[in-house]
Amino acid sequence: MTVDPGLQPAGLPAAPSGVPASLAALPPRSVPEARPTPLQKHYVLLSAPALVLGTVAITALEMGVALGSPLIKFCVLVAAPLLAIANADAIVRIWRSAWAWMPVDITKGRFRLAWVAVGVILYALLLAAAWLVVTA
Repeated sequence: MTVDPGLQPAGLPAAPSGVPASLAALPPRSVPEARPTPLQKHYVLLSAPALVLGTVAITALEMGVALGSPLIKFCVLVAAPLLAIANADAIVRIWRSAWAWMPVDITKGRFRLAWVAVGVILYALLLAAAWLVVTA
């Protein structure tokens, strides 16, 4: 008797697609990403400094520092572009995901399009808030 690492566990015959029979009737849980976004691998590296600077700015505001103070402006001038770049990349990724899901499961595709709309609204709010602080 030879052992083939590609064999399914005992009692579970493989479906033609290579998926175990127990999962073959279920809808797919993911679709392959055809074109990864350029900054996908750097998302955390872009977001982490923005998170730290945002924490510093919010703490300073809660301690009574004025919105137009140099500390707040510095935090926003450094963090806002990083966050804007990271969020733009995320919105593009969600957009591509939505259209990749459309032929497979239209409900999942539409759900992701709803998140694209949320992302665009939050992006606009980010730009407005940064503009408010810079002009203060």
